[in-house]
Amino acid sequence: MKKFIQTLKNIWSIEELKQKIVYTILLLIAYRIGSFVVLPGIDAQILSEKQADATGITALINVFAGGAFSRASIFALGIMPYISASIVIQILTIAVPTLARLQKDGESGRKKLNQYTRFLTIVVTLFQAPGYILSQIPEAAKLEPNSQLWWVSTIIILVAGTMFVLWLGERITDRGIGNGVSLIIAVGIIARFPEAILSEFDTKISANTGGGLVLFLVEMVALFLVVVLNIMLVQGVRKIQVQFAKRVVGTNDVNGARQYIPLKVNASGVMPIIFAQAIMFLPAAISGVTDSKTLNSIATALMDYTGFWHNLIFATLIIAFTYFYTAIMINPKNMADDMKRNNGFIPGVKPGDDTATFIDQIMSFITLPGALFLALIAILPAFASLAGVSGKFAAFYGGTSLLILVGVVLDTLQQIESYLLVRHYDGLMKEGRVQGRTADKEAISI
Repeated sequence: MKKFIQTLKNIWSIEELKQKIVYTILLLIAYRIGSFVVLPGIDAQILSEKQADATGITALINVFAGGAFSRASIFALGIMPYISASIVIQILTIAVPTLARLQKDGESGRKKLNQYTRFLTIVVTLFQAPGYILSQIPEAAKLEPNSQLWWVSTIIILVAGTMFVLWLGERITDRGIGNGVSLIIAVGIIARFPEAILSEFDTKISANTGGGLVLFLVEMVALFLVVVLNIMLVQGVRKIQVQFAKRVVGTNDVNGARQYIPLKVNASGVMPIIFAQAIMFLPAAISGVTDSKTLNSIATALMDYTGFWHNLIFATLIIAFTYFYTAIMINPKNMADDMKRNNGFIPGVKPGDDTATFIDQIMSFITLPGALFLALIAILPAFASLAGVSGKFAAFYGGTSLLILVGVVLDTLQQIESYLLVRHYDGLMKEGRVQGRTADKEAISI
């Protein structure tokens, strides 16, 4: 406890870090306040009664949005349209040469791509907003359901809300402690945890079957073990891939000094599971804008997060996005060319195309376990729900919630620790360093 208090004093004594933390907290508070502001023309009481028992993919999306989704808040769509737009832009960077050149232009190219992503976010939100209104807001809660003015104003508010959340995320990234979008998602998830745990406690205690309190304690212990296991697996995979990079892809520079290529088991971090979650939002939108019984039945099946087809498609999307995002992040040809220009080589492999082929094969081989790990964690809530855990609480047993929380917490601690170490303070841990998703010389992300 004494060390913890001293660490807090050290953090507060660094003026720059203190300002970043305070600035970040203020923006996150603004986001949380906005998530409780209900859209105009909606009866919040009726809406609350209708949404109280939300299940399936709707409940998961609601956790992702910190409750704003079910409350029909001005931030109801949250950051999801931005994620969808990011997926499209990432795909287009492969198919469109102009965008591919921008991706290689460094900071200036990145700014242009970000601007295109913002414009596309507006377009995506314009399409998602009507689907959200039709599928998630019951007619009884709409004070003026047939008013064109209400429809237009509500769609505009939803678009403006999403763009404001995006602006908050960018400000946190630029002037706060970083990882703005991830922090906004993480705060929304954390905000839902107290409600979920109280709801689960009430359900178990009020159940007619005996041993309700014991079952609740068992669930809490299981949740704790899942979190610890997830952290151990993340850290363990990082250590394994660091050792793999040292032993398999060592290079020699012109002076004969040994160097290493930090290939990653999962170079894409948690982005594949976030992308897949955004895609799984589509059935909810489709069910609200079509009268086709066939499409609605398919959408209903895909929205059942305990169903076989939902989990199969979800896991498949995660694996596919892991390979896709890795291919974008790591270009074996560029790595091989850089090594050749710096007189580096992989022992036993010819420079140039042979080196690029070798790196590509290694990446394809080591990316698979990372992708399978993400897919397994993502579908854990379904197994928890099938074991008797309520939908709200089951969402915290894995999936997007757990992965984002673990990743964001590790990233934030790593950034704070870097400020402490630069100013010759002790780090946050007694031994070693906090390893977040942002890599240093040997810390590899997942």
